[in-house]
Amino acid sequence: MDLLNTLVDKGLRRETPTRAEALAVLGTTDDELLDVVAAAGKVRRHWFGRRVKLNYLVNLKSGLCPEDCSYCSQRLGSKADILKYTWLKPDEASRAAAAGLAGGAKRVCLVASGRGPTDRDVDRVSDTIKAIKERHEDVEVCACLGLLSDGQAERLREAGADAYNHNLNTSESTYGEITTTHTYADRVDTVRKAHAAGLSACSGLIAGMGETDEDLVDVVFSLRELDPDSVPVNFLIPFEGTPLAKEWNLTPQRCLRILAMVRFVCPDVEVRIAGGREVHLRTMQPLALHLANSIFLGDYLTSEGQAGKADLEMIADAGFEVEGAGEVTLPEHRTGGGCGSHEGSGCGSHEGGGCGAHEGGGVCGTVPASASAPAASASADEPRPDLVAVRRRGAGTDLAPNA
Repeated sequence: MDLLNTLVDKGLRRETPTRAEALAVLGTTDDELLDVVAAAGKVRRHWFGRRVKLNYLVNLKSGLCPEDCSYCSQRLGSKADILKYTWLKPDEASRAAAAGLAGGAKRVCLVASGRGPTDRDVDRVSDTIKAIKERHEDVEVCACLGLLSDGQAERLREAGADAYNHNLNTSESTYGEITTTHTYADRVDTVRKAHAAGLSACSGLIAGMGETDEDLVDVVFSLRELDPDSVPVNFLIPFEGTPLAKEWNLTPQRCLRILAMVRFVCPDVEVRIAGGREVHLRTMQPLALHLANSIFLGDYLTSEGQAGKADLEMIADAGFEVEGAGEVTLPEHRTGGGCGSHEGSGCGSHEGGGCGAHEGGGVCGTVPASASAPAASASADEPRPDLVAVRRRGAGTDLAPNA
């Protein structure tokens, strides 16, 4: 396909595709899907080889969020039967992080539900960052605490944070349809605050809420303009008890097209498969590794992921390798400024709580399936509520974590 040859050439040169080209990727047919994956895979391998970066989520504070994000299990008024607990102590969080690091993760993502941190909350998280880094000096730490006030990003940076995650979630034009308690502009402001403080910026989206192809392209082009080091791609987990519980708009093929489009638009940044991969990609997860160079290991914020051991086996069986702690994630031209380990990889996991993970904490995001794509690509997925498992282990419980 001439389209794919053009997109590969642009990706290798870091040249932005046109909006029409990005939309065309989302409109490809199932017969063309493997060609799309192969083309985007060339761009992924050019910038990241066959490395897969592992990230590990620690939910510092779960549930009871005052924000009304429709996709989030921790939202105001949520009836989802999730774990609810207040702040973990620094030593508890450090022990939780250690499980992920032992499983091969090189970045720990610290997430807390809520609109944004108070100054006291920043102190708590700063103490937690220090506790983790005392035991694991080389670990990257990303914070995801919601909307930041002036000076808070600088304080997190001084405490040792390497990155900050705050997702845009969906397009500016449709943002008010999923959240009313804060604005799209609030989110953009927080990403800019993190960047200005020298933190590696991580910001992504969530797919599957019913948005159009145009909405998906809008949010990804907005992300390219903000220039985060890491773009987590979440796929909506339709939690029972949330307003979007009946939104099953994604197929594995649709998810792969979305990841390919993100890779073409953001060729040299860390693209992370975040929350919802097990629910919507299912047996097609290994193909997604040809598009994204980063995943979360084990569980998410309020939902359970596939076994950490299965994640590692999947990576090896697909012919990829886990990125080592001493390897730099981002290409050389993107490193060297800002954040100590300014390597890219913010935090992303679809669960709500941000950190790239859409499930419901902090302020998180999701981007839905296309309402304007051709019939072959827009067919709704069959509802699979049996694949949505609420997290009952790890942080906030007495049970061992999944890592």
